[in-house]
Amino acid sequence: MTAPESPLGLGQALGWCGGYVGLLLLCALADVTLWRRVCPAASPWLNLGMLALASLCYLRLLEGAGLLPRFWGNVTPKNIFLALACALLFFLTLDKGLDPLLDRWFPQSQQAYAEGLAALLAAPGPALVRVCLIAPVMEETLTRGLLLGGLREAYGLPLALCLSVGVFALLHFDLAQTLSAAVCGLVLGALYLHSGSLLCCILAHTVYNFVSYLALLRA
Repeated sequence: MTAPESPLGLGQALGWCGGYVGLLLLCALADVTLWRRVCPAASPWLNLGMLALASLCYLRLLEGAGLLPRFWGNVTPKNIFLALACALLFFLTLDKGLDPLLDRWFPQSQQAYAEGLAALLAAPGPALVRVCLIAPVMEETLTRGLLLGGLREAYGLPLALCLSVGVFALLHFDLAQTLSAAVCGLVLGALYLHSGSLLCCILAHTVYNFVSYLALLRA
């Protein structure tokens, strides 16, 4: 298991979660109040650059605290296959199955989500890097590597898994998307526990987001 190098307390874990949410909110605030006003045409790239820099600083802080999970363990052909199978499963069951149902059940949430997607598609290049690279790396590092891997031994698997799934779901900031993300987080947690590979979880997340993004571009 690719757990952090140092023991992780529950309060410390929640603090790191809050720090990451604060990072996202800071980047969103800078985009709205600064980049879009100073240089509207380049604001998607400026926001992406700030997010990438902030994410790197966050990872370095984790490393300095001895909490950065190991990425490269247990990357085997079998685990890579499982990761790709999970990505396909997510696309078929969530994008083609659960998400359309949730859109009908929560129309206001769906409208807000659609507006967010429109903003992403208005700048496809930065959106691709953000959705298919930065988000998978950061979210999997936090939820699977830090929370699930770091809390499992001290607090038990049920609490560690529930906390990792809950944080992963809440990071998506939308009711309908949160429900889908909870399902996705549960499966990714199972993949992490079975494979012991954080990198394979990142791969599954990245491929799923990439396939979903391509489907949106073609829609």
